[in-house]
Amino acid sequence: MITEQDITTVIGATAIDNDGDQIGTVSEVYLDDQSGRPEWATVKTGLFGTKETFIPLAQAQLSGEELRFPYDKATVKDAPTIEAEGHLSPAEETELYRYYGIAEGTADNRGTEQTTTTGTAGLTEGHADQREDRRDAPGTVGHDTSGPTTDDAMTRSEERLQVGTEAVETGRARLRKHVVTENVTRTVPVSHEEVRIEREPITDANRGEALDGPALSEEEHQVTLHAERPVVTKETVPVERVRLSTETVTDQAQVSEQVAHEEIEQVEGDVHPTDGNR
Repeated sequence: MITEQDITTVIGATAIDNDGDQIGTVSEVYLDDQSGRPEWATVKTGLFGTKETFIPLAQAQLSGEELRFPYDKATVKDAPTIEAEGHLSPAEETELYRYYGIAEGTADNRGTEQTTTTGTAGLTEGHADQREDRRDAPGTVGHDTSGPTTDDAMTRSEERLQVGTEAVETGRARLRKHVVTENVTRTVPVSHEEVRIEREPITDANRGEALDGPALSEEEHQVTLHAERPVVTKETVPVERVRLSTETVTDQAQVSEQVAHEEIEQVEGDVHPTDGNR
């Protein structure tokens, strides 16, 4: 059970779901106006912790710097969005109780109560008035306006910008092939036969062939001519392999966001002497 003494540790603790997964960071604690009990915690979720979600503290368990809840991460992130601005109305509180499955009777019993937030280790103003003001007690050296006196120091807090990265799809590249026709010219040597007349004198060697046949006659002699011509054939052969690959190129991106911090300064005030016997 989370008590008032745990508020300092709860704020800034890491919220863990029932599976051990990290939900976010606890930023605020809401106290019941009448009893002063811690009732709700807001956890920063979403990208860079930009969303705050309410989670009931009734069954939360604090372990070191971790605050464990009996809900899974998805349930917490889908909780109703409440713009409380430091205060929960009865209707908003009832809506949250019903979402988290807490008994309707429990929500009804608290229907007339309201809760107020505290962003530090202190209490709500209404509850602080019920505490004893020990500013003048022996040994008291300071007074924190957000709650009872603790010590002689004031805590200064500031927001820290946490920037991360996520992978998103920016586009797609694909390979496509198509057929392109082009003219290719090649020079090929070709040969052909041509007719020429050869004359030879009559000799003793060819006299017999020359006198073979009638003395005078008409006749024809035929020779077949040949020529080469180009013959074209085509074949398909693989010439290369083409694929797509990716490489990671790192650039520098600037992120601007407003962060708040507290400043402490001395203010003038009345100084009342105290009696050492008090």
